[in-house]
Amino acid sequence: MAQWRKDKIELENGEWTDAQFPLIVSASRSTDIPAFYADWFFHRLKVGYSAWTNPFNGVKSYVSYEDTRFIVFWSKNPKPLLSHLDYLKEHDINCYIQFTLNDYVAEGLERGVPKVEERIETFKTLVEKLGKGRVIWRFDPLILTDQITINGLLQKIENIGDQLLGYTEKLVFSYADISSYKKVKANLEKNKVNYSEWTKEQMIEFASRLVDLNKGKGWNYALATCGEVADLDGIEHNHCVDDNLMIRFAYKDTKLMKFLGVEIHTIENSLFGAEPIPANAIMLNANQFAIKKKNNADKGQRVACGCMVSKDIGEYNTCPHLCEYCYANTSKEAATLNLNCHKNNPWGETITGK
Repeated sequence: MAQWRKDKIELENGEWTDAQFPLIVSASRSTDIPAFYADWFFHRLKVGYSAWTNPFNGVKSYVSYEDTRFIVFWSKNPKPLLSHLDYLKEHDINCYIQFTLNDYVAEGLERGVPKVEERIETFKTLVEKLGKGRVIWRFDPLILTDQITINGLLQKIENIGDQLLGYTEKLVFSYADISSYKKVKANLEKNKVNYSEWTKEQMIEFASRLVDLNKGKGWNYALATCGEVADLDGIEHNHCVDDNLMIRFAYKDTKLMKFLGVEIHTIENSLFGAEPIPANAIMLNANQFAIKKKNNADKGQRVACGCMVSKDIGEYNTCPHLCEYCYANTSKEAATLNLNCHKNNPWGETITGK
């Protein structure tokens, strides 16, 4: 699989060091950059690079944005992005947003996020700014507790789904797999949340009822799971860092299309009608379609993950949403400490300013 180049960059202090030059940036699975670090990220984008600390070995490495053509944002409150999106447009950098819009307000599982109503308005404003399809609704993760049942989850989803009608094309969800994630299990137990694991039968029941709800309400959302092995009727497997979406939104970017292995075809009409369009074609408009000639899957992700290759530039233990079930923070104290470090050096090479 083709990978982006590596080269030397000059740092702000005048030193030179090795860096990678990703075409596709993920910002970020590890923390909420749009909500808390948007100003930092766009400052670093303008400077031309940032530093990233490997969570497994603590080694610092550098990421240059010189070649970056597409950014996938992940957030529970991407409102701060609104003041920065024009910069991306001016520099021909495309993006879309994975917007996790849950409703765990009554249960106090996400105390650091704005009210549901405010987040719904942010979702709509972002769609009006970026265009439909570029803001993807996630209700993620789905958690069962002594206060939250399958019925309750479906009611929450119905409330939000009704309000997002006309603003989203898809709903992405995942079942909280608590036993597989030590941080999640530890945080839930520390925060005295009486959770229960999903059974296979419950997953099937929820998926079936969600499919019926989607049809019954006339939403017609594409329904997809994130990182789930199970095949569920009426539910597709999501590709959160999705080359198909990138092709759809950035097919005029020849550098990106070359990296993704994409051929753009024009629909030719003749006396005998148009030539048949291949089943694997990605329709771009009434006259063009795209064909991928290679597999862009990221082999470094989980087995059930459908994401394509990208460079994630976030760091764990930096998200101050402080959700009770967080998988990215070892503790609330660690995240708060790192946020304070960031505030002391808000334009530093790393998110934490260290």
